[in-house]
Amino acid sequence: MPFESLSTEMLGNIYIGLLALAVLLYAILDGYDLGVGVLFPPRNEQFKDDMVASIGPYWDANETWLVLAVGLLLIAFPQAHSEVLQALYLPATFMLLGLILRGVSFDFRAKVAQTKKKKWDTCFKYGSLLTTLSQGYMLGIWVTGLRSDIYAQGFALLAAFGVTAAYAFIGACWLILKTEGDLQQKAFYWAKRCLMILGSGIIAVSLLNLTLHDSVRSLWLESPIGLVLMTIPILCFALLLLCGVVLNRLPEADGKGEWLPFALALLVFVLCFAAFGVSYYPYVVPGKLTIMDALADANSLRFLLVGTVIVVPCILAYTAMVYRIFSGKSEKLSYY
Repeated sequence: MPFESLSTEMLGNIYIGLLALAVLLYAILDGYDLGVGVLFPPRNEQFKDDMVASIGPYWDANETWLVLAVGLLLIAFPQAHSEVLQALYLPATFMLLGLILRGVSFDFRAKVAQTKKKKWDTCFKYGSLLTTLSQGYMLGIWVTGLRSDIYAQGFALLAAFGVTAAYAFIGACWLILKTEGDLQQKAFYWAKRCLMILGSGIIAVSLLNLTLHDSVRSLWLESPIGLVLMTIPILCFALLLLCGVVLNRLPEADGKGEWLPFALALLVFVLCFAAFGVSYYPYVVPGKLTIMDALADANSLRFLLVGTVIVVPCILAYTAMVYRIFSGKSEKLSYY
């Protein structure tokens, strides 16, 4: 059998790497289209139509990475999957309700009578908001090690607003890249406001994160590699400052460099994710379950890896193909 020489430890690292990749790509790709939904203006119908058109070819495929992440967690780390869902079944339910509401609203807004279109636009916005808040809350509770005390709840609520701000920020940057005219100018305004909130949220979450686990605090503040790790937040804030400068100068750049804010947002997401990964490796559930504690049977994982090395590259290739085909400015969305 292929991969039969892989040790259990190597299998654990491969699957946690695949899980991390799926979560990161979901946060980036579905993050921007959730952010576009959160930014939906209450009244301007043309803005809303153009915003939906900017994510129309991509949004459904973006959620593939969420399905893959949950599947990998179930297959490779079943004990962690059980504990996470037991602790987070309520916010997970709200997240799924938000995703369903978004999907239904996305199609219905274009097919109902114009007098009812505004109701579905409102559903799309609040479905997006419910999803982002739920995901942020789930992240916060996961970081605490699935605790349920008051401190953990407060941290989770902060994470909920922080993730929502991050999604709104990358969503605004996406609109700068894909739209023109008045909507693009409005997207510059949204991006600047969200950038300030995001920066404050990163500082708050980073500082509070050091109080949750002794191992994380020791790694960042006492270990020999602490100084090296400090380059991650420093670089992250340097990119946020650069993005602020870019957002101020781009409106007068005659369309040049419109990709920069989105590219910088991607780098910020990757750096924040890297900081989390370094902080909590080798835990699947921080402070409770390590990779080896939660890992499924090695023989099963070797067998499943055969399919994984085929499926994951196919999804990556499909994603790249879609973004290449629909590159450039978005056009009017058509459902017919």
